[in-house]
Amino acid sequence: MPLEPPAQDTRPQTESARAHGREARRVAFATFVGTAIEWYDFFLYGAMAALVFGSLFFPAGDPQVSQLAALGTFTVGFIARPLGGIVAGHFGDRVGRKRMLVLSLVLMGVATVGVGLLPTYGAAGIAAPVLLVVLRVMQGLAVGAEWGGAALMAVEHAPPNRRALYGAAPQLGVPVGAILANLILLLTISLTGDAFQTWGWRVPFLISVVLVLVGLVVRRQVSESPLFAEAVERAGKPRFNPLIRVLTKHPRSLLRAIFASVASASWGYVILVFILSYGTTAKIYSRPALLTVIIVASVLQVGAMLYAGALADRAGRKRVALFGALGQVVMGLVFFPLFDSGVLWLALLACLLASVALSAQYGPLPALLAEQFPTEVRYTGVSVGYMIGNILGGGLVPLVGAALVASTGTSFSVGLYMLFLSVVTAVAVLLTPETASVRLDDA
Repeated sequence: MPLEPPAQDTRPQTESARAHGREARRVAFATFVGTAIEWYDFFLYGAMAALVFGSLFFPAGDPQVSQLAALGTFTVGFIARPLGGIVAGHFGDRVGRKRMLVLSLVLMGVATVGVGLLPTYGAAGIAAPVLLVVLRVMQGLAVGAEWGGAALMAVEHAPPNRRALYGAAPQLGVPVGAILANLILLLTISLTGDAFQTWGWRVPFLISVVLVLVGLVVRRQVSESPLFAEAVERAGKPRFNPLIRVLTKHPRSLLRAIFASVASASWGYVILVFILSYGTTAKIYSRPALLTVIIVASVLQVGAMLYAGALADRAGRKRVALFGALGQVVMGLVFFPLFDSGVLWLALLACLLASVALSAQYGPLPALLAEQFPTEVRYTGVSVGYMIGNILGGGLVPLVGAALVASTGTSFSVGLYMLFLSVVTAVAVLLTPETASVRLDDA
């Protein structure tokens, strides 16, 4: 009787798979934590620009002019973001994703604490708004470097059948950052009262230093992207310029990435920034009421984005993202009529409906964009495409929205503007090939 060959020991393979799963989850959590901190800083600035920066740094006879100037600095941060994406993408594609994520978090922390320490126009004159703009540019560079790296680390570590779900992890940083910013803002307003205008507004910015230190500890413990490491081992570090390669070899993918990012950015800033400025200036709702609405809508986004990511792994990225984009088109017609009703629960309903549409389009976006580019230029392609889309969408919305309301006397013009941006994104998603079955190392 012949001897049977010994059973093959599969324990090392099983342990390897388990270790990979643990690392993927750790990376997803680290990208979420870091992104939440960065967006806390970014949204905090937006809220302060809407509430106090106009009078503190841009005094003028007309409060509307002061507010437009303050919101203009908010837009400056968006203009700086593609440069941050280009620089971080260049080095992220050449030396690794992890280093850029650590650097972006440090840069954001320094800029945000700096805002909290700035003298006002009354104390320093023209130097105060100039320094405010410089620090806002630093924040823009940091976010430009952050998003692409966080998205890629999550997607490139993920199991092939969970890329959209894991890729949604850094997306959660947006609503969670908004929740943190607005909760701390509400708390600060209640504790400082009338003193909020003089010194209380500084406290949320200074708290950022603690959050950044926590984020750094978490991020330094994760490993480099395995796909990047494999690509370097196979072909060495790229010697070409990643941006030139994207522009010459992948222009269609870049254009799709730009326009697929427009609507989610624009609706995100309507819900999280613009309504606070518009609602309080027009005296439709109180400041605490609107901050509460923003917090509730942000909580909904957390669950909706996770669900959208999981659904995109089963039904396809394109189908889920297109559903969200079409929902945003509809919201362009109904959002502001509901919000302008003066009835708080209708304003909340408008924000919740818009949040569902936003989440369906935004949740699968990291996987959808990452799968359009090969590993050697993925950081650059994703970052530049997403950040330019954010300028065309979110960066201009607070400023354009305020200008439209001032010139037309109605917010419905802002809704029509949002409808146009949403149609642009719907067309871009429709023209994007489905990529759920694409191997990232072959993309």
